[in-house]
Amino acid sequence: MSKKKNNLQVLHAVSEVVPFMATGGMGQVSGALTKALSENFSNIDIRIVSPLYSYFRDKYEPQMKFLGETEVSLAWRTLYCGIYEMELNGVIFYFIDNRHYFDRDNAYGYYDDGERFAYFSKAVFATMNFVGFKPDIIHTHDWQTALVPIYLETHFHESFGSTKNVFTMHNMEYQGKYALSTLHDVFDLKNEDLGLVEYDHCINLMEGAIVCADKITTVSPSYAQEIQISGGHGLEKIIRDNSYKLVGIINGIDTKLYDPSTDPLLTKKYSAEDLSGKAVAKKRLQTLFKLPKSPRKMMVCVVSRLVSHKGIDLITCMFEDLLNLDIQFMLLGTGDHEYELFFEDKANHHPDKVAVSIAFNPEIAGLIYAGADVFLMPSRSEPCGLAQMIACRYGTVPIVRKTGGLGDTITDCRAGHGNGFLFEEYTAGALLETISHALDLYTYHSEDWKNLVGEAMSCDFSWDISAKKYLKLYEELCD
Repeated sequence: MSKKKNNLQVLHAVSEVVPFMATGGMGQVSGALTKALSENFSNIDIRIVSPLYSYFRDKYEPQMKFLGETEVSLAWRTLYCGIYEMELNGVIFYFIDNRHYFDRDNAYGYYDDGERFAYFSKAVFATMNFVGFKPDIIHTHDWQTALVPIYLETHFHESFGSTKNVFTMHNMEYQGKYALSTLHDVFDLKNEDLGLVEYDHCINLMEGAIVCADKITTVSPSYAQEIQISGGHGLEKIIRDNSYKLVGIINGIDTKLYDPSTDPLLTKKYSAEDLSGKAVAKKRLQTLFKLPKSPRKMMVCVVSRLVSHKGIDLITCMFEDLLNLDIQFMLLGTGDHEYELFFEDKANHHPDKVAVSIAFNPEIAGLIYAGADVFLMPSRSEPCGLAQMIACRYGTVPIVRKTGGLGDTITDCRAGHGNGFLFEEYTAGALLETISHALDLYTYHSEDWKNLVGEAMSCDFSWDISAKKYLKLYEELCD
């Protein structure tokens, strides 16, 4: 399978990508961005290389073509590298086959993750050589592919010297930190390369990618500013030193996938012009979770990982006060055990007001987005966030804290015109006060609430705008 040479050839190297594997926002973004670029611009040949995980192998391998095998050299190892190909939505996917590294129950969380993704980064170059694809740009994502721009600098400069690299930081919390002793045997780097990756007395792969990449991007303009000041998890100075090549581009969502007028999960579709289907979704949700069927009781929902930086600590702090309000509360998610126990206990003690599902269930999440009235996302830090945009799409009004991409996508309606509620102080009191304001509007000003829902649903969170910005970035790099 081959494409004729277009004006611009781009390869995304990424450790996860929808619809095959997505543990978080990176997988969703890489899949949606490449799809948008392929669909909207005829002058770009966009391809993706990713690991062939056992998680999706049985389902998708019959649709793939096995191109052949090659070898990957990693320090003292010579390793098998099988290459599979598949086309989807106009994008060619290459999947790297190595069962030793990728036949695992999960994508990450193993003692040898450093070695696994060093292998994958080397396999990116082996794949390009094998299929004869020499891209103008390699676009890499987070620490798992941070070694690609590093290897471009240290190992493959002669053969890929004209190829530019864009490195996207989706989440600065995870940087690929390893002991200095892994420099040679694990990462196949030399002593003279140490200056590229050493930071704070250890190897930091993300730091190396920031230094070596031609452009670095992150997933919202506000987050691009925050990580230079206090949100860089120790890399603030490195990011400031390289700020001349930093760009913040807000993520989008797949508006065809998230569309209440066509969503197959909904028994009655709806739109901003006819919200009757949303009331049906709410009743269905109340039935499913055994809550009283109260059509005018404001339903507040959370769909999130249950970890403190998502603002779950704020919710637990003010939960008793929240229960004093005339609302229903629904939560879906997994995370820290203490939070899971906390919410399960509240649901057991308040079955008429609180419903909790400690699970990861995309179908239930879709029903919650559609049926709830208010979506809580009080994050302490949030590079971009997709959930608040999905909530808007379904007319579920977001209450978010002004941080990262949340502040870039949600405007406070209390200022006179907006698509949700925004608060700044990271306190339980500020969150509770904002929920109370939303409840007042919902209860006593139904027409204003309906207008707010319409405003939220009319927001353009498609990838079209963001894809144009990435294309412009690619073209500027190649000029």
